[in-house]
Amino acid sequence: MTESLNQLLADLHTERERTWDAADLQVNIDQRRRLVEEAPRRRFVQSGDFVAPFELHKVGGERLTRDGLLADGPAVLVFFRFAGCPACNLAIPYYDRQLYPQLQQWGVPLVAVSPQVPERLIEIQTRHALKLHVASDLGNQLAQRFGIVYQFDQASQQAALAKGPGIGVITGTGTWELPQPTVVVIGQDQRVHFAQVSPDWLVRTEASPILEAVQALLPTQTNGPLRNAVGY
Repeated sequence: MTESLNQLLADLHTERERTWDAADLQVNIDQRRRLVEEAPRRRFVQSGDFVAPFELHKVGGERLTRDGLLADGPAVLVFFRFAGCPACNLAIPYYDRQLYPQLQQWGVPLVAVSPQVPERLIEIQTRHALKLHVASDLGNQLAQRFGIVYQFDQASQQAALAKGPGIGVITGTGTWELPQPTVVVIGQDQRVHFAQVSPDWLVRTEASPILEAVQALLPTQTNGPLRNAVGY
């Protein structure tokens, strides 16, 4: 049976319903609902968009550039919030299991991207022994260009500060801004061929459409059947 990311995320919400304080849970639900209702969808990255040069700072010190990632074919970027985000700790390992093996076989880089500073992103990579690239989009520069950045609403800011430091301290960015979970497939032509933005961070892109989008960009003789991918 194929593993479902959205079932994992639904299970997380069910657990929160059982264990969280009702007021805290409602703040979380209201923030996610507002993000969906007010999503500036026309600003979101779209298929066909040209991707100008960018640079990401990989955990460990390496720089990942647009041209370097696209040197041999397409690349996949998965934007997530921060290393301590519970939903991200389900989503990024899922992509590592369900995308990385097939993409590696095809020679396609997979990069998990967060604005959190690189030295703090080490946590999620080591916790899950991730094989994909984990990199920082310093200052949300690329996320801003893709139109996927949001800010904590007032209730969420107050709830966060009641429990500890603000998200800007946790991420090292000094702001309340985070990227909405997003998957972008960039072709060697430097254009977006697949983009899906999830304003509700408990609803995210499954592996299957991502693999299908990448496969469509590969030479026929090298892409192979998707049924050989992990989880298929």
